[in-house]
Amino acid sequence: MSNTNIIPHFSIQFPGRLIFGNGSLAGLPEEIIKAGCKKVLVITIEPLLSGLANVIRGFEANGTAVSINTQIMQEPSFKDFEALMVEAKSINPDMVIGIGGGSVLDVAKLVAAQLDNTQTLAEIVGIGLLKGRNTKLICVPATSGTGSEVSPNVILIDDSDHQKKGIISPYLVPDIVYVDPLLTITVPPAITAATGLDALTHCLEAYTNKFALPFIDLYAYEGMRLIAANLVNAVINGADEEARAQVAMGSLLGGFCLGPVNTAGVHALSYPLGSTFHLPHGLSNALLLPYVMEYNMVVATVRYADVAVALGCKRENNDEETAKKGIEKIRELIAQCGIPARLRDVDIPKDAIPTMAKDALKMQRLLKNNPRNISEANAIDIYTQAY
Repeated sequence: MSNTNIIPHFSIQFPGRLIFGNGSLAGLPEEIIKAGCKKVLVITIEPLLSGLANVIRGFEANGTAVSINTQIMQEPSFKDFEALMVEAKSINPDMVIGIGGGSVLDVAKLVAAQLDNTQTLAEIVGIGLLKGRNTKLICVPATSGTGSEVSPNVILIDDSDHQKKGIISPYLVPDIVYVDPLLTITVPPAITAATGLDALTHCLEAYTNKFALPFIDLYAYEGMRLIAANLVNAVINGADEEARAQVAMGSLLGGFCLGPVNTAGVHALSYPLGSTFHLPHGLSNALLLPYVMEYNMVVATVRYADVAVALGCKRENNDEETAKKGIEKIRELIAQCGIPARLRDVDIPKDAIPTMAKDALKMQRLLKNNPRNISEANAIDIYTQAY
C-alpha cells in the first residue's frame, strides 16, 4: 500500500466489450459477422470441442473459414508458443479467438499480437515493450481462475532457464470478452478449486498490495466476497449454475486487478513450484497463500482485517484478531475444497527450498508490490513454514 494519501496516476485498459451470462457464448457467431472476419483461428483444448460444435458451425454457416488449434496442453513455454506461431502465420487469420483456461488465453493473446509484429518474443518480455496488435482478438474463459481474459498479462516459461516470464502490455487486453459460466460446469472439482483459489489470490494480493488503489479495491473486495461465499459450492456441486456464475464473476473482477496493481509475494513464491515441479498455478498459490498472509499481516493489519470481513468473518475486538480470523478462513476454504495444504503433500523435496527461494527472488516485478519486503532468507522461512 502506498504510504501517501495522494492517489497516484494509474492506467487500466478494459476490453472494448464484455458480455457476461449463462449461455452468452451463443452470441459469438454474430460477433464474427459484425466484424466481417473471413478467417478465424480458434485456440482451445480438445475436451471443449464437442461443447463448441454449435458455435463453430455458426462461424462456418456465415462463410468464415475456421482453423482450430489444440496444442496447448499445459503451462506454455517459449518453444510451445513459437511452434504454434508457425501454424498461425501459415493461416494468417484476421481474428484469433482463445477459448479455454489461462494458458490457452495467454497464448491466444500473444498470437494475435505477434502475427504481423516484427518484434521477437525476447524483445517484448517485460513491461510495456510490445508496440501494438493489429489482429482482432476475442477471449472466452472456460475456467474461473486466471482472469487472463481481461488482463494485460501473458506468462510463458523460458526454456533457457525454466523461469516464468511475463509480457505485460495494454495491447494484450482483448477487443471482446465473452464470459459464459456454463462453460465451467464440466471443470473437475480439483481444477475448480485450484483456479478459484488463484482468482481469490489475485483479489487478495491486489487489496493488500503496496500500491493498492481505491478504484481497484472495489473489484478486489467484491471478488474476494463472491469467491469465498461460492467456491465450495462450485467444487462440491459443479452443476450449481448460480455458484459457477458467482465464482466466474469473482474471477473476472480479479482479472481487472492484474493490470494497474497486479499480484505480489504469493505469486512470486509460487512460480518456482510451477516452473520447476510443474504444479498447477492455482495449486501453487493455494499452498503458499496462508503463510504469506501470516508474514504480511504484521505490516498491513488493517487491510488484512478487511480481507477477513470480505471472506465472511465477523469483526473481532481489534484488527489483528480479525486479520487472524481471515487466515483461518483461508485454511478452512483450502480444506473444504480438498486442496493439499503443505508442500510435503505434493512431494516437493525439502532440500529444494533454498533453490526455490533464489528463483522466487528473481520475480522482483511482483515482489516490489508486496506490503512487506521479502528477502531470500524470508522466502526460505515462508517455504519452510509451508512445508
